Amino acid sequence: MNLRNLLPLAAAAALGACVSVPQVPRAPVAPVTVKIVGLNDFHGNLEPLSRPIGVTDEAGKQHEVAAGGAAYLASAIAQYRRGGDHSLVIAAGDLIGGSPLVSSLFLDEPAIGAMNRMGLDFNAVGNHEFDRGWRELRRMQDGGCEKHGLRDPCAVEPDFGGADFSFLAANVLTEGGETLFPGYAIRRFGTGAREVAVGVIGLTLKETPTLVTPGGVAGLTFGDEAEAINALVPEIERQGADAIVVAIHQGLQPEPGTPFSGCGAIAGPLRAILERLDPRVDLVISGHTHRTYVCDFATVDPARAFTVSSAGYGGTLLTDITLTIDPAAGGVTETTARNVVVQNAALDGVAPDPSFEVFQPDPELAAYVTRYAQAAQQAEMRPVGRISGPAPDPGPATEETALGNLIADAQLFATRDAGAQIALMNNSGVRAPIVPAEDGTVTFGDIYAAQPFGNALVTKTYTGAQLLALLEQQFDEDGFVQTFSVSEGFAFSYDLGRPTGSRVVSATLEGEPIDPAASYRVTMNSFLAAGGDTFTVFAEGTDAVTGPNDLDAMEEYLGAAEMRQLPPTGRVTDVTQR
Repeated sequence: MNLRNLLPLAAAAALGACVSVPQVPRAPVAPVTVKIVGLNDFHGNLEPLSRPIGVTDEAGKQHEVAAGGAAYLASAIAQYRRGGDHSLVIAAGDLIGGSPLVSSLFLDEPAIGAMNRMGLDFNAVGNHEFDRGWRELRRMQDGGCEKHGLRDPCAVEPDFGGADFSFLAANVLTEGGETLFPGYAIRRFGTGAREVAVGVIGLTLKETPTLVTPGGVAGLTFGDEAEAINALVPEIERQGADAIVVAIHQGLQPEPGTPFSGCGAIAGPLRAILERLDPRVDLVISGHTHRTYVCDFATVDPARAFTVSSAGYGGTLLTDITLTIDPAAGGVTETTARNVVVQNAALDGVAPDPSFEVFQPDPELAAYVTRYAQAAQQAEMRPVGRISGPAPDPGPATEETALGNLIADAQLFATRDAGAQIALMNNSGVRAPIVPAEDGTVTFGDIYAAQPFGNALVTKTYTGAQLLALLEQQFDEDGFVQTFSVSEGFAFSYDLGRPTGSRVVSATLEGEPIDPAASYRVTMNSFLAAGGDTFTVFAEGTDAVTGPNDLDAMEEYLGAAEMRQLPPTGRVTDVTQR
């Protein structure tokens, strides 16, 4: 109890019961506003995206907008932190990993440095935070130059100090049962009667081990998301939190045509988690699906009246959120949220769209990005070969593309000495198109953007029966459906109308059916070799030979011909009756 309330009682006791002490009405406490900037899936995009993004407005009109870039995002964050009593910047994972060369070449150290300069407070770990293993992720938090892979750390900043913000991982447990990073944090603002506290829970999707190289998460357990959140809510409430925010690296899938600050039908893998959340949660900042939405979950369940947001991909948007808190009653009385396009004027040939604000680059962060861009330029612009035409966007994970086939052919070419007969590439690992110069020249930066993960190639022996079982795993119920890109000479067809486990109609090598009793030498990247993307049969192979890095293989393949022709499609055939 406040001491000021005790003084009239003490005076009354001293004077006796006959004395009446007038009660002075207590002035009402004004509400407190906390501004929150929500981010997700930055993926080390230090520079503005090279192509405009598509944005659908409230009227259903489609806009093409130049957006993104760390320096522009910094200015937008600074602007939208203002306007409230207090502020936070919270990200929902994948700040790093799957990044452009300017960040990934330097182990995403500059992505961490950029977020430090933007004032990020908390980041929930995403699946891509584990791309280089959990020990390297610890280095991202703690700093230092300990080497955990092929590339040397601290190449530009010898004193890399790690993240000034906190990684949160409520559902990631070590072998000792402790969380890899704290599961939550509480930030307190103000003093006296207007003091408020905001609790932030952060976590990744439980399927993370199926999306990264298994060795990088060895010894870790990824628990159920809703259970991890609900276990922490009472503890956070006991510590006096007035608002509870969840940052989770899992997302919704709004229907096509949904406005960038709208919602549409609430669908996607996050919904089942939200349906189980403790109703005391006030706000959910999400990611992973790279979609834009702001949803009122009360339309699904009135008892769970929290807002769910996602700001797309690559720092091209942010979510502007305001929590209004009653400090006397201790709770959120109102939440407002909307997505903001981080429009820049940096893309040649793309005029600013007057429907959206144009942000100016933050000078300090612009200089920081330039420092890394200059360090990367020599490697990025180095020619590595020529191809006969553009290798277009990778497209859906079930779509065969010339680029995917080119990568598979390069991997087969580079591992013939290990006895390789077939190469299989996961389509989800192809991250960008390759668009050559007019004379067909392809640079290291081009091939790096297409395959930014730095995987080694592994060649293993499989029986024909194992190979057929592996092909069936493309279409099973474990994980998402994706087909392989396959090397020249190998082909298969599939029918999704058939029962699971029997959807591969045919598979041939050099025109001959795969013999279940025969043995075959198959090349894949190290991510797949360890069972990544739920392709567990890959781990069953024997007589493993580790070959070159996937980028070295592509460079060698392109350099071995004056002009490398893009391979045709038709190696993978969908015969499903529609």
